[in-house]
Amino acid sequence: MAERAAPILEVRDLAVAFHTLAGELDAVDGISFDLHRGETLAILGESGSGKSVTAAAIMGILDSPPGFVRGGQALLDGVDLLALSEGRRRDLLGERIAIIFQDTLAHLNPVYSVGWQIAECFRIHRGVGRAEAYERAVDLMRQTHIPDPERRARDYPHQFSGGQRQRIMIAMALALEPDILIADEPTTALDVTVQAQILDLLIELRNARNMGLILITHDLGVVAEIADRLAVMFHGRIVESGSVGEVFADPQHAYTRRLMSAIPGRAPPPLRVATKVVGAAPLLEVRDLAKHYEVTSGLMRRRTGDVVKAVDGVSFDIQRGETLGVVGESGSGKTTLAKMLLLLEPPTSGSARFGGEDLFTLKGPDLLHLRRRMQVVFQDPFSSLNPRMSVAEIIAEPWSIHDGVVPKAERADRVVELLDRVGLAAEHARRYPHQFSGGQRQRIAIARALALAPDLVICDEAVSALDVSIQAQILDLLKSLRDELGLAYIFIAHDLAVVRELADRVAVMKTGKIVELGTTAQIFDRPAHPYTQALLGASPLPDPELMAERRQRRGIGIQMVKNG
Repeated sequence: MAERAAPILEVRDLAVAFHTLAGELDAVDGISFDLHRGETLAILGESGSGKSVTAAAIMGILDSPPGFVRGGQALLDGVDLLALSEGRRRDLLGERIAIIFQDTLAHLNPVYSVGWQIAECFRIHRGVGRAEAYERAVDLMRQTHIPDPERRARDYPHQFSGGQRQRIMIAMALALEPDILIADEPTTALDVTVQAQILDLLIELRNARNMGLILITHDLGVVAEIADRLAVMFHGRIVESGSVGEVFADPQHAYTRRLMSAIPGRAPPPLRVATKVVGAAPLLEVRDLAKHYEVTSGLMRRRTGDVVKAVDGVSFDIQRGETLGVVGESGSGKTTLAKMLLLLEPPTSGSARFGGEDLFTLKGPDLLHLRRRMQVVFQDPFSSLNPRMSVAEIIAEPWSIHDGVVPKAERADRVVELLDRVGLAAEHARRYPHQFSGGQRQRIAIARALALAPDLVICDEAVSALDVSIQAQILDLLKSLRDELGLAYIFIAHDLAVVRELADRVAVMKTGKIVELGTTAQIFDRPAHPYTQALLGASPLPDPELMAERRQRRGIGIQMVKNG
Protein backbone atom coordinates (compact mmCIF):
# COMPACT_ATOMS: atom_id res chain seq x y z
CA MET A 1 0.00 0.00 0.00
CA ALA A 2 1.35 3.42 -0.93
CA GLU A 3 2.29 5.70 1.90
CA ARG A 4 -0.08 8.48 2.84
CA ALA A 5 0.89 11.94 1.61
CA ALA A 6 2.62 14.18 4.15
CA PRO A 7 0.35 16.52 6.15
CA ILE A 8 -0.01 20.05 4.85
CA LEU A 9 -0.09 21.35 8.45
CA GLU A 10 1.67 19.81 11.45
CA VAL A 11 1.08 21.33 14.88
CA ARG A 12 3.54 20.09 17.48
CA ASP A 13 3.45 20.78 21.24
CA LEU A 14 1.69 24.12 20.81
CA ALA A 15 1.43 26.02 24.09
CA VAL A 16 -0.28 29.40 24.53
CA ALA A 17 -0.56 31.41 27.75
CA PHE A 18 -2.06 34.72 28.89
CA HIS A 19 -0.73 37.27 31.34
CA THR A 20 -3.29 37.87 34.10
CA LEU A 21 -3.28 39.68 37.44
CA ALA A 22 -2.94 36.28 39.11
CA GLY A 23 0.03 35.29 36.94
CA GLU A 24 0.39 33.39 33.68
CA LEU A 25 -2.60 31.28 32.66
CA ASP A 26 -2.11 28.33 30.30
CA ALA A 27 -4.83 28.43 27.62
CA VAL A 28 -3.34 25.76 25.32
CA ASP A 29 -1.09 23.21 26.94
CA GLY A 30 1.12 21.32 24.48
CA ILE A 31 -1.27 20.06 21.79
CA SER A 32 -0.33 18.27 18.57
CA PHE A 33 -2.30 17.38 15.44
CA ASP A 34 -1.96 17.01 11.65
CA LEU A 35 -4.12 18.18 8.75
CA HIS A 36 -4.06 16.68 5.25
CA ARG A 37 -5.29 18.09 1.95
CA GLY A 38 -8.95 17.37 1.25
CA GLU A 39 -9.59 16.53 4.90
CA THR A 40 -11.83 18.11 7.53
CA LEU A 41 -10.50 18.06 11.08
CA ALA A 42 -13.02 19.12 13.72
CA ILE A 43 -11.65 20.60 16.94
CA LEU A 44 -14.42 20.09 19.49
CA GLY A 45 -14.79 21.51 22.96
CA GLU A 46 -16.71 23.89 25.16
CA SER A 47 -16.06 27.59 25.72
CA GLY A 48 -12.67 28.08 27.35
CA SER A 49 -11.23 24.78 26.13
CA GLY A 50 -8.65 26.54 23.92
CA LYS A 51 -10.14 25.92 20.44
CA SER A 52 -10.22 29.50 19.17
CA VAL A 53 -6.93 30.37 20.88
CA THR A 54 -5.32 27.52 18.92
CA ALA A 55 -6.60 28.97 15.65
CA ALA A 56 -5.52 32.50 16.60
CA ALA A 57 -2.00 31.30 17.44
CA ILE A 58 -1.65 29.49 14.10
CA MET A 59 -2.96 32.53 12.20
CA GLY A 60 -0.80 35.00 14.13
CA ILE A 61 -3.83 36.99 15.30
CA LEU A 62 -3.49 36.29 19.01
CA ASP A 63 -4.11 39.36 21.15
CA SER A 64 -0.55 40.03 22.29
CA PRO A 65 -0.34 41.11 25.02
CA PRO A 66 -1.86 39.56 27.08
CA GLY A 67 -1.63 36.34 25.00
CA PHE A 68 1.65 34.82 23.85
CA VAL A 69 2.91 31.56 22.35
CA ARG A 70 4.91 29.79 25.03
CA GLY A 71 6.31 27.10 22.73
CA GLY A 72 5.74 24.57 19.98
CA GLN A 73 5.60 24.60 16.19
CA ALA A 74 3.01 25.04 13.44
CA LEU A 75 4.62 23.62 10.29
CA LEU A 76 3.05 24.58 6.96
CA ASP A 77 4.73 22.31 4.42
CA GLY A 78 7.73 22.25 6.75
CA VAL A 79 7.86 26.02 7.38
CA ASP A 80 7.31 26.96 11.04
CA LEU A 81 4.71 29.73 11.05
CA LEU A 82 5.48 30.58 14.67
CA ALA A 83 9.14 31.30 13.90
CA LEU A 84 8.52 33.71 11.00
CA SER A 85 8.73 37.48 11.21
CA GLU A 86 5.40 39.26 11.41
CA GLY A 87 5.65 40.54 7.83
CA ARG A 88 6.69 37.19 6.34
CA ARG A 89 3.99 35.32 8.22
CA ARG A 90 1.34 37.85 7.11
CA ASP A 91 2.32 37.38 3.47
CA LEU A 92 2.38 33.60 3.76
CA LEU A 93 -0.89 33.34 5.63
CA GLY A 94 -2.60 35.64 3.18
CA GLU A 95 -1.74 33.20 0.42
CA ARG A 96 -1.92 29.81 2.15
CA ILE A 97 -4.27 29.90 5.19
CA ALA A 98 -7.55 31.76 5.66
CA ILE A 99 -10.05 31.96 8.51
CA ILE A 100 -13.78 32.67 8.82
CA PHE A 101 -15.31 33.76 12.11
CA GLN A 102 -18.60 33.23 13.92
CA ASP A 103 -19.58 36.90 14.29
CA THR A 104 -19.72 38.14 10.72
CA LEU A 105 -20.87 41.68 11.54
CA ALA A 106 -17.86 42.19 13.81
CA HIS A 107 -15.46 41.15 11.02
CA LEU A 108 -17.01 42.94 8.03
CA ASN A 109 -16.42 46.68 7.70
CA PRO A 110 -19.84 48.42 7.88
CA VAL A 111 -18.76 51.45 5.81
CA TYR A 112 -17.62 49.56 2.69
CA SER A 113 -19.69 47.49 0.27
CA VAL A 114 -19.10 43.75 0.40
CA GLY A 115 -17.81 43.75 -3.19
CA TRP A 116 -15.18 46.35 -2.25
CA GLN A 117 -14.08 44.28 0.76
CA ILE A 118 -13.69 41.06 -1.24
CA ALA A 119 -11.90 42.92 -4.04
CA GLU A 120 -9.43 44.37 -1.52
CA CYS A 121 -7.89 40.91 -1.11
CA PHE A 122 -6.97 40.83 -4.82
CA ARG A 123 -5.69 44.41 -4.84
CA ILE A 124 -3.40 43.90 -1.84
CA HIS A 125 -2.12 40.38 -2.46
CA ARG A 126 -2.33 40.10 -6.26
CA GLY A 127 -1.73 43.71 -7.25
CA VAL A 128 -4.56 43.71 -9.80
CA GLY A 129 -6.48 46.80 -10.84
CA ARG A 130 -9.74 47.89 -9.27
CA ALA A 131 -11.95 46.80 -12.18
CA GLU A 132 -10.47 43.31 -12.40
CA ALA A 133 -10.47 42.89 -8.61
CA TYR A 134 -14.15 43.86 -8.46
CA GLU A 135 -14.99 41.43 -11.29
CA ARG A 136 -13.23 38.64 -9.39
CA ALA A 137 -15.15 39.56 -6.23
CA VAL A 138 -18.48 39.25 -8.06
CA ASP A 139 -17.40 35.86 -9.42
CA LEU A 140 -16.55 34.66 -5.90
CA MET A 141 -19.96 35.77 -4.66
CA ARG A 142 -21.46 33.73 -7.49
CA GLN A 143 -19.38 30.67 -6.46
CA THR A 144 -20.62 30.96 -2.89
CA HIS A 145 -24.23 31.12 -4.14
CA ILE A 146 -25.07 34.74 -3.31
CA PRO A 147 -28.13 35.52 -5.47
CA ASP A 148 -27.79 38.33 -8.04
CA PRO A 149 -24.08 38.94 -7.21
CA GLU A 150 -23.64 41.81 -9.69
CA ARG A 151 -26.23 43.87 -7.82
CA ARG A 152 -25.58 42.59 -4.27
CA ALA A 153 -21.85 43.35 -4.49
CA ARG A 154 -22.79 47.03 -4.12
CA ASP A 155 -24.69 46.38 -0.86
CA TYR A 156 -23.34 46.76 2.68
CA PRO A 157 -23.02 44.04 5.38
CA HIS A 158 -26.13 45.13 7.31
CA GLN A 159 -28.25 44.55 4.17
CA PHE A 160 -27.57 40.79 4.22
CA SER A 161 -28.95 37.99 6.38
CA GLY A 162 -26.68 36.09 8.77
CA GLY A 163 -26.32 33.19 6.34
CA GLN A 164 -25.51 35.48 3.42
CA ARG A 165 -22.90 37.37 5.50
CA GLN A 166 -21.29 34.04 6.32
CA ARG A 167 -21.12 33.27 2.58
CA ILE A 168 -19.44 36.65 2.03
CA MET A 169 -16.88 35.80 4.72
CA ILE A 170 -16.24 32.47 2.97
CA ALA A 171 -15.82 34.30 -0.36
CA MET A 172 -13.24 36.63 1.21
CA ALA A 173 -11.40 33.70 2.77
CA LEU A 174 -11.25 31.83 -0.54
CA ALA A 175 -10.21 34.84 -2.62
CA LEU A 176 -6.54 33.82 -2.73
CA GLU A 177 -7.28 30.07 -3.10
CA PRO A 178 -5.72 29.02 0.22
CA ASP A 179 -4.59 25.50 0.97
CA ILE A 180 -6.15 25.59 4.47
CA LEU A 181 -9.40 27.11 5.67
CA ILE A 182 -10.09 27.51 9.40
CA ALA A 183 -13.80 27.89 10.22
CA ASP A 184 -14.34 29.09 13.79
CA GLU A 185 -17.93 28.30 14.87
CA PRO A 186 -19.25 29.30 11.40
CA THR A 187 -22.85 28.13 11.94
CA THR A 188 -23.60 28.61 15.66
CA ALA A 189 -26.04 31.50 15.28
CA LEU A 190 -27.72 30.24 12.08
CA ASP A 191 -31.05 28.53 11.52
CA VAL A 192 -30.90 24.82 10.74
CA THR A 193 -31.70 25.19 7.03
CA VAL A 194 -29.16 28.01 6.56
CA GLN A 195 -26.65 26.01 8.61
CA ALA A 196 -27.12 23.02 6.30
CA GLN A 197 -26.53 25.27 3.27
CA ILE A 198 -23.28 26.67 4.74
CA LEU A 199 -22.01 23.19 5.62
CA ASP A 200 -22.87 21.92 2.13
CA LEU A 201 -21.00 24.90 0.68
CA LEU A 202 -17.91 24.20 2.79
CA ILE A 203 -17.92 20.55 1.69
CA GLU A 204 -18.39 21.52 -1.95
CA LEU A 205 -15.56 24.07 -1.91
CA ARG A 206 -13.24 21.80 0.04
CA ASN A 207 -13.72 18.98 -2.47
CA ALA A 208 -13.40 21.27 -5.50
CA ARG A 209 -10.19 22.91 -4.24
CA ASN A 210 -8.72 19.97 -2.28
CA MET A 211 -8.31 22.22 0.76
CA GLY A 212 -7.61 21.17 4.28
CA LEU A 213 -10.45 22.35 6.54
CA ILE A 214 -10.23 22.90 10.30
CA LEU A 215 -13.70 23.20 11.83
CA ILE A 216 -13.83 24.67 15.34
CA THR A 217 -17.14 23.94 17.05
CA HIS A 218 -18.98 22.80 20.16
CA ASP A 219 -21.79 21.21 18.12
CA LEU A 220 -21.48 17.42 17.79
CA GLY A 221 -24.22 17.40 15.15
CA VAL A 222 -22.10 19.66 12.92
CA VAL A 223 -19.09 17.40 13.52
CA ALA A 224 -21.10 14.36 12.39
CA GLU A 225 -22.29 16.32 9.35
CA ILE A 226 -18.97 17.41 7.90
CA ALA A 227 -15.82 16.11 9.63
CA ASP A 228 -13.48 13.23 8.82
CA ARG A 229 -11.44 13.33 12.02
CA LEU A 230 -12.10 14.73 15.47
CA ALA A 231 -9.88 16.20 18.21
CA VAL A 232 -11.60 16.80 21.55
CA MET A 233 -10.16 19.65 23.65
CA PHE A 234 -10.59 20.04 27.40
CA HIS A 235 -8.79 22.61 29.57
CA GLY A 236 -6.25 23.39 26.84
CA ARG A 237 -5.39 19.81 25.98
CA ILE A 238 -6.48 17.31 23.33
CA VAL A 239 -7.91 14.49 25.43
CA GLU A 240 -9.11 12.28 22.57
CA SER A 241 -8.71 12.10 18.80
CA GLY A 242 -9.54 9.75 15.96
CA SER A 243 -11.92 9.27 13.07
CA VAL A 244 -15.39 10.70 13.66
CA GLY A 245 -16.97 7.26 13.33
CA GLU A 246 -14.63 5.73 15.91
CA VAL A 247 -14.99 8.50 18.48
CA PHE A 248 -18.79 8.64 18.17
CA ALA A 249 -19.14 4.86 18.34
CA ASP A 250 -16.78 4.30 21.26
CA PRO A 251 -15.62 7.46 23.09
CA GLN A 252 -12.71 6.67 25.38
CA HIS A 253 -12.28 9.76 27.55
CA ALA A 254 -14.75 10.59 30.32
CA TYR A 255 -15.12 14.17 29.03
CA THR A 256 -16.03 12.97 25.53
CA ARG A 257 -18.58 10.56 26.98
CA ARG A 258 -20.05 13.41 29.03
CA LEU A 259 -20.39 15.57 25.92
CA MET A 260 -22.08 12.72 24.05
CA SER A 261 -24.54 12.08 26.87
CA ALA A 262 -25.46 15.78 27.05
CA ILE A 263 -26.59 16.04 23.41
CA PRO A 264 -30.30 16.88 23.25
CA GLY A 265 -32.22 14.62 20.90
CA ARG A 266 -29.63 11.83 20.85
CA ALA A 267 -32.43 9.59 22.14
CA PRO A 268 -36.14 10.46 22.11
CA PRO A 269 -37.14 11.80 25.56
CA PRO A 270 -39.65 9.79 27.59
CA LEU A 271 -43.25 10.62 26.77
CA ARG A 272 -44.63 13.26 29.14
CA VAL A 273 -48.22 14.36 29.14
CA ALA A 274 -48.88 17.71 30.78
CA THR A 275 -51.33 17.38 33.64
CA LYS A 276 -54.69 18.86 32.67
CA VAL A 277 -57.58 19.64 34.98
CA VAL A 278 -60.78 18.32 33.41
CA GLY A 279 -63.00 21.22 32.40
CA ALA A 280 -60.38 23.85 33.25
CA ALA A 281 -59.93 26.74 30.82
CA PRO A 282 -56.53 27.14 29.14
CA LEU A 283 -54.04 29.41 30.86
CA LEU A 284 -53.45 31.28 27.59
CA GLU A 285 -55.80 31.50 24.60
CA VAL A 286 -54.51 33.20 21.43
CA ARG A 287 -56.88 33.77 18.52
CA ASP A 288 -56.02 35.18 15.05
CA LEU A 289 -53.18 37.29 16.42
CA ALA A 290 -51.47 39.46 13.80
CA LYS A 291 -48.74 42.09 13.62
CA HIS A 292 -48.26 44.00 10.35
CA TYR A 293 -45.64 46.66 9.66
CA GLU A 294 -46.01 49.34 6.99
CA VAL A 295 -42.91 49.66 4.80
CA THR A 296 -41.45 53.17 4.65
CA SER A 297 -38.60 54.69 2.67
CA GLY A 298 -36.44 57.79 2.65
CA LEU A 299 -35.45 60.26 5.33
CA MET A 300 -39.06 61.29 5.85
CA ARG A 301 -40.13 57.64 6.21
CA ARG A 302 -42.81 57.92 3.54
CA ARG A 303 -45.21 55.02 3.32
CA THR A 304 -44.73 52.85 0.26
CA GLY A 305 -48.04 51.02 0.54
CA ASP A 306 -46.31 47.69 1.15
CA VAL A 307 -46.94 45.72 4.34
CA VAL A 308 -44.73 43.16 6.11
CA LYS A 309 -46.86 40.55 7.86
CA ALA A 310 -44.53 39.56 10.71
CA VAL A 311 -47.29 37.56 12.44
CA ASP A 312 -50.35 36.70 10.39
CA GLY A 313 -53.35 35.12 12.09
CA VAL A 314 -51.83 32.87 14.78
CA SER A 315 -54.04 30.81 17.13
CA PHE A 316 -53.15 28.37 19.93
CA ASP A 317 -53.86 27.47 23.57
CA ILE A 318 -51.54 26.65 26.47
CA GLN A 319 -52.61 24.68 29.53
CA ARG A 320 -51.16 25.16 33.00
CA GLY A 321 -47.94 23.16 33.38
CA GLU A 322 -47.58 22.68 29.61
CA THR A 323 -44.63 23.55 27.37
CA LEU A 324 -45.32 24.78 23.85
CA GLY A 325 -42.27 24.80 21.60
CA VAL A 326 -42.32 27.44 18.84
CA VAL A 327 -39.88 26.69 16.02
CA GLY A 328 -39.05 28.33 12.72
CA GLU A 329 -36.31 30.18 10.91
CA SER A 330 -35.25 33.79 11.52
CA GLY A 331 -38.01 36.07 10.27
CA SER A 332 -40.76 33.51 10.82
CA GLY A 333 -42.39 35.68 13.51
CA LYS A 334 -41.43 33.80 16.68
CA THR A 335 -39.95 36.72 18.61
CA THR A 336 -42.60 39.18 17.39
CA LEU A 337 -45.24 36.80 18.73
CA ALA A 338 -43.49 36.76 22.12
CA LYS A 339 -43.23 40.57 22.18
CA MET A 340 -46.97 40.92 21.62
CA LEU A 341 -47.79 38.45 24.41
CA LEU A 342 -45.44 40.37 26.71
CA LEU A 343 -47.15 43.62 25.66
CA LEU A 344 -43.89 44.99 24.26
CA GLU A 345 -45.52 45.33 20.81
CA PRO A 346 -49.17 46.24 20.16
CA PRO A 347 -51.01 43.78 17.91
CA THR A 348 -52.53 44.78 14.59
CA SER A 349 -55.49 42.50 15.20
CA GLY A 350 -56.55 39.39 17.09
CA SER A 351 -56.96 38.57 20.77
CA ALA A 352 -55.13 36.90 23.64
CA ARG A 353 -56.72 35.91 26.94
CA PHE A 354 -54.51 35.07 29.93
CA GLY A 355 -56.29 33.48 32.87
CA GLY A 356 -59.56 34.56 31.30
CA GLU A 357 -58.56 38.25 31.01
CA ASP A 358 -58.08 40.11 27.74
CA LEU A 359 -54.36 40.89 27.59
CA PHE A 360 -54.64 43.85 25.28
CA THR A 361 -57.16 45.83 27.33
CA LEU A 362 -55.35 45.62 30.69
CA LYS A 363 -54.16 48.90 32.22
CA GLY A 364 -52.87 50.26 35.51
CA PRO A 365 -52.97 47.85 38.49
CA ASP A 366 -54.43 45.06 36.35
CA LEU A 367 -51.50 45.29 33.93
CA LEU A 368 -49.00 45.36 36.81
CA HIS A 369 -50.61 42.21 38.23
CA LEU A 370 -50.25 40.52 34.83
CA ARG A 371 -46.52 41.29 34.83
CA ARG A 372 -46.22 39.19 37.99
CA ARG A 373 -47.83 36.18 36.30
CA MET A 374 -45.90 36.27 32.99
CA GLN A 375 -42.10 36.46 32.86
CA VAL A 376 -39.41 36.13 30.17
CA VAL A 377 -35.91 34.68 29.79
CA PHE A 378 -33.98 36.18 26.87
CA GLN A 379 -31.31 34.62 24.63
CA ASP A 380 -28.41 36.78 25.78
CA PRO A 381 -28.28 36.89 29.60
CA PHE A 382 -25.38 39.33 29.63
CA SER A 383 -27.32 42.10 27.86
CA SER A 384 -30.50 41.39 29.87
CA LEU A 385 -28.77 41.68 33.28
CA ASN A 386 -27.79 45.11 34.60
CA PRO A 387 -23.95 45.09 34.85
CA ARG A 388 -24.04 47.69 37.65
CA MET A 389 -26.26 45.61 39.92
CA SER A 390 -25.19 42.66 42.05
CA VAL A 391 -26.94 39.33 41.63
CA ALA A 392 -28.88 39.94 44.85
CA GLU A 393 -30.09 43.32 43.57
CA ILE A 394 -31.05 41.85 40.19
CA ILE A 395 -33.14 39.07 41.70
CA ALA A 396 -34.73 41.31 44.36
CA GLU A 397 -35.59 44.15 41.95
CA PRO A 398 -39.03 42.68 40.99
CA TRP A 399 -40.02 42.75 44.69
CA SER A 400 -39.33 46.49 44.82
CA ILE A 401 -41.53 47.03 41.77
CA HIS A 402 -44.32 44.71 42.96
CA ASP A 403 -44.71 45.93 46.50
CA GLY A 404 -45.94 43.50 49.11
CA VAL A 405 -44.83 40.27 47.39
CA VAL A 406 -41.83 39.72 49.68
CA PRO A 407 -41.18 41.86 52.80
CA LYS A 408 -37.81 43.63 52.84
CA ALA A 409 -36.67 41.71 55.91
CA GLU A 410 -37.09 38.40 54.07
CA ARG A 411 -35.59 39.32 50.71
CA ALA A 412 -31.99 38.30 51.42
CA ASP A 413 -33.12 34.81 52.46
CA ARG A 414 -35.42 34.52 49.44
CA VAL A 415 -32.54 35.46 47.10
CA VAL A 416 -30.48 32.63 48.56
CA GLU A 417 -33.43 30.23 48.16
CA LEU A 418 -33.82 31.17 44.49
CA LEU A 419 -30.09 30.84 43.85
CA ASP A 420 -30.14 27.40 45.41
CA ARG A 421 -33.16 26.45 43.29
CA VAL A 422 -31.26 27.27 40.07
CA GLY A 423 -28.07 25.57 41.21
CA LEU A 424 -26.01 28.55 42.42
CA ALA A 425 -24.47 29.22 45.82
CA ALA A 426 -25.31 31.86 48.43
CA GLU A 427 -21.94 33.61 47.98
CA HIS A 428 -22.85 34.31 44.34
CA ALA A 429 -25.38 36.91 45.53
CA ARG A 430 -22.62 39.48 46.13
CA ARG A 431 -21.07 39.12 42.67
CA TYR A 432 -21.81 40.94 39.40
CA PRO A 433 -22.88 39.48 36.01
CA HIS A 434 -19.44 39.80 34.37
CA GLN A 435 -18.02 37.44 37.02
CA PHE A 436 -20.08 34.49 35.75
CA SER A 437 -20.01 32.15 32.76
CA GLY A 438 -22.78 32.21 30.15
CA GLY A 439 -24.54 29.25 31.72
CA GLN A 440 -24.38 30.79 35.19
CA ARG A 441 -25.74 34.12 33.89
CA GLN A 442 -28.64 32.27 32.33
CA ARG A 443 -29.36 30.64 35.70
CA ILE A 444 -29.44 34.13 37.27
CA ALA A 445 -31.91 35.27 34.58
CA ILE A 446 -34.10 32.25 35.36
CA ALA A 447 -33.94 33.01 39.10
CA ARG A 448 -35.08 36.58 38.41
CA ALA A 449 -37.96 35.26 36.26
CA LEU A 450 -39.04 32.98 39.13
CA ALA A 451 -38.92 35.71 41.77
CA LEU A 452 -42.59 36.62 41.29
CA ALA A 453 -43.82 33.00 41.12
CA PRO A 454 -45.23 33.36 37.56
CA ASP A 455 -47.68 31.04 35.84
CA LEU A 456 -46.04 31.38 32.39
CA VAL A 457 -42.41 31.89 31.39
CA ILE A 458 -41.51 32.79 27.79
CA CYS A 459 -38.02 31.52 26.87
CA ASP A 460 -36.78 33.23 23.69
CA GLU A 461 -33.78 31.22 22.39
CA ALA A 462 -32.73 30.83 26.02
CA VAL A 463 -30.12 28.10 25.42
CA SER A 464 -29.00 28.67 21.81
CA ALA A 465 -25.69 30.33 22.73
CA LEU A 466 -24.66 27.77 25.38
CA ASP A 467 -22.27 24.84 25.18
CA VAL A 468 -23.88 21.43 24.96
CA SER A 469 -23.27 20.37 28.58
CA ILE A 470 -24.38 23.77 29.98
CA GLN A 471 -27.39 23.61 27.67
CA ALA A 472 -28.28 20.19 29.10
CA GLN A 473 -28.05 21.58 32.64
CA ILE A 474 -30.37 24.50 31.81
CA LEU A 475 -32.88 22.17 30.11
CA ASP A 476 -32.86 19.86 33.13
CA LEU A 477 -33.39 22.90 35.37
CA LEU A 478 -36.33 24.14 33.28
CA LYS A 479 -37.93 20.68 33.33
CA SER A 480 -37.54 20.26 37.08
CA LEU A 481 -38.97 23.75 37.76
CA ARG A 482 -41.91 23.03 35.46
CA ASP A 483 -42.70 19.77 37.22
CA GLU A 484 -42.13 21.19 40.71
CA LEU A 485 -43.90 24.54 40.34
CA GLY A 486 -46.44 23.76 37.61
CA LEU A 487 -44.98 26.39 35.27
CA ALA A 488 -46.12 26.74 31.67
CA TYR A 489 -43.49 27.63 29.06
CA ILE A 490 -43.49 29.09 25.59
CA PHE A 491 -40.10 27.84 24.41
CA ILE A 492 -38.91 29.63 21.26
CA ALA A 493 -35.97 28.00 19.47
CA HIS A 494 -34.52 27.09 16.09
CA ASP A 495 -32.76 24.01 17.52
CA LEU A 496 -35.24 21.17 16.97
CA ALA A 497 -33.36 18.72 19.19
CA VAL A 498 -33.71 21.11 22.14
CA VAL A 499 -37.43 21.58 21.47
CA ARG A 500 -37.93 17.82 21.34
CA GLU A 501 -36.22 17.51 24.70
CA LEU A 502 -38.53 19.97 26.49
CA ALA A 503 -41.81 20.54 24.67
CA ASP A 504 -45.17 18.80 25.07
CA ARG A 505 -46.53 20.34 21.87
CA VAL A 506 -44.84 22.15 18.98
CA ALA A 507 -45.99 25.02 16.76
CA VAL A 508 -44.05 25.39 13.49
CA MET A 509 -43.98 28.97 12.17
CA LYS A 510 -43.22 30.12 8.64
CA THR A 511 -43.61 33.67 7.30
CA GLY A 512 -45.80 34.70 10.22
CA LYS A 513 -48.17 31.73 10.20
CA ILE A 514 -48.35 28.49 12.19
CA VAL A 515 -48.14 25.89 9.41
CA GLU A 516 -48.28 22.88 11.73
CA LEU A 517 -49.29 22.36 15.36
CA GLY A 518 -49.32 19.07 17.24
CA THR A 519 -47.78 16.96 19.96
CA THR A 520 -44.02 16.63 19.98
CA ALA A 521 -44.29 13.01 18.85
CA GLN A 522 -46.57 13.96 15.94
CA ILE A 523 -44.33 16.76 14.72
CA PHE A 524 -41.07 14.82 14.95
CA ASP A 525 -42.25 11.34 13.97
CA ARG A 526 -45.03 12.16 11.49
CA PRO A 527 -44.48 15.71 10.15
CA ALA A 528 -47.24 16.62 7.71
CA HIS A 529 -46.18 19.99 6.30
CA PRO A 530 -43.33 20.16 3.73
CA TYR A 531 -41.70 23.02 5.68
CA THR A 532 -41.64 20.95 8.87
CA GLN A 533 -40.13 18.08 6.90
CA ALA A 534 -37.49 20.44 5.49
CA LEU A 535 -36.58 21.73 8.98
CA LEU A 536 -36.22 18.19 10.33
CA GLY A 537 -34.23 17.15 7.27
CA ALA A 538 -31.78 20.03 7.73
CA SER A 539 -31.22 19.60 11.47
CA PRO A 540 -27.75 18.08 12.16
CA LEU A 541 -27.81 14.88 14.20
CA PRO A 542 -24.96 13.36 16.24
CA ASP A 543 -24.85 10.26 14.02
CA PRO A 544 -22.09 10.16 11.33
CA GLU A 545 -23.67 7.27 9.39
CA LEU A 546 -27.10 8.90 9.28
CA MET A 547 -25.59 12.24 8.26
CA ALA A 548 -23.61 10.54 5.46
CA GLU A 549 -26.83 9.02 4.11
CA ARG A 550 -28.54 12.41 4.27
CA ARG A 551 -25.66 14.07 2.38
CA GLN A 552 -25.90 11.45 -0.36
CA ARG A 553 -29.62 12.16 -0.75
CA ARG A 554 -28.80 15.88 -1.07
CA GLY A 555 -26.09 15.06 -3.61
CA ILE A 556 -23.29 16.33 -1.38
CA GLY A 557 -20.47 13.82 -1.21
CA ILE A 558 -17.71 13.63 1.36
CA GLN A 559 -14.34 13.12 -0.28
CA MET A 560 -12.70 11.07 2.44
CA VAL A 561 -8.93 11.10 2.83
CA LYS A 562 -7.53 7.67 2.09
CA ASN A 563 -4.14 6.05 2.45
CA GLY A 564 -2.24 6.32 -0.82
